[in-house]
Amino acid sequence: MTGATGAFNEGSHIVKRRLTALALVLLATGCSREGEIAEGGIYITRSACPQVGIPAATGDITLFNPSNRTDASALDVSAAITNVRSTCDETGANIVSTVTFDVVGTRRDVAQARSVVLPYFSVAMQSGTTVVAKRVGNVGLNFAAGSARAQTSGQATIQVSRAAATLPEDIRRELTRKRKANDPDAAVDPLSRPGIRDAVARATFEHLVGFQLTDAQLRYNATR
Repeated sequence: MTGATGAFNEGSHIVKRRLTALALVLLATGCSREGEIAEGGIYITRSACPQVGIPAATGDITLFNPSNRTDASALDVSAAITNVRSTCDETGANIVSTVTFDVVGTRRDVAQARSVVLPYFSVAMQSGTTVVAKRVGNVGLNFAAGSARAQTSGQATIQVSRAAATLPEDIRRELTRKRKANDPDAAVDPLSRPGIRDAVARATFEHLVGFQLTDAQLRYNATR
């Protein structure tokens, strides 16, 4: 594993996702139809697979020449991560999440053929706030002579313990318990209870990819 630096530091708060409180919505591990309205609530299926995304301000990268300038006339190369796709294998003791993506770049000076190597990160995040694993890789853009545009693709994989991504049985029972209209807690969202909310958060993982930016590049993306 690579130590977290730059755009994504250990314990980073760039991405903080709160679990949305869903009134009268019960999380079920198996139900007949997604979104089915049944006695006791609306049932949805909770997957142990990590949610996939790009953290804010890390999906684009801009290189300047000279590097100490950020005005338009100094713009050298810009690139963006796009077309993010994911697959998830839940068959083993570890859940394997694989993300593929495209990187599309443009440049200012098209006179000569040129190769540009860009770093990206792949992060496993737990509870929306804690980085539990990180790798840094590189993708190369190869610009042909006379071409202002280049495209390439990348891939990133993480593994998450199935046990860590599985809700404890007592929490699952409470979330899926049928509630009748005359029950004292019928109108209370189970996720409003700290113990249940924290257990769901601990079992929730994300697979995040983005450019490994310097502090200056991150500031530029956040303020432009």
